[in-house]
Amino acid sequence: MSNAPLMPMATALWLVENTTLTFKQIADFCKLHEIEIQGIADGEVAKGIKPYNPIISGQLSREEISLSSEDKNRPLQIKNSDVEISNTEKKVKKYVPLSKRQDKPDSALWLLKQHNILKDSQIAKLVGITKNSVTSIRNKSYWNYNNLNPKDPVALNLFSQKDLINAIEKAERRIKREKKEKEKQKQINQTAQ
Repeated sequence: MSNAPLMPMATALWLVENTTLTFKQIADFCKLHEIEIQGIADGEVAKGIKPYNPIISGQLSREEISLSSEDKNRPLQIKNSDVEISNTEKKVKKYVPLSKRQDKPDSALWLLKQHNILKDSQIAKLVGITKNSVTSIRNKSYWNYNNLNPKDPVALNLFSQKDLINAIEKAERRIKREKKEKEKQKQINQTAQ
């Protein structure tokens, strides 16, 4: 990754407005051309862009700016801050509008028809309804079963394709494990006879 600051044009705009740095220093720091910096200073470039303060974002320090302001040949050095980016997304229960709530039993029916290896509890967790509702849909004893139309829950944005794939993989692992346990029990029973 290059050592350019975040939002280089907005950062250059802030540096032009708030420092006495040369156009070359700003251009080198922001990885822009000197003519672009000249255009920013003239007001011809970056119209409508809000200036972005690199000090607040931690990309520059006031000392760095003052040192480079005093020495016109000294380039600005971006602060290297290792930011740890975590990919753990918190699952937030989102509000489901009344008009979309009928989609949950429809989605449960779709999952039961398309991916019958999923347990009722997995479907309930994915779709966001109770396990008893899923069980009654599976048994065709759901109070509104005759009016249900199978609908793809991913297309309805009830959950992501990744969530569905993870649930299916988990179900496949469970089935393999149960199959191994049955074979093991069968072998134990045969040796006992």
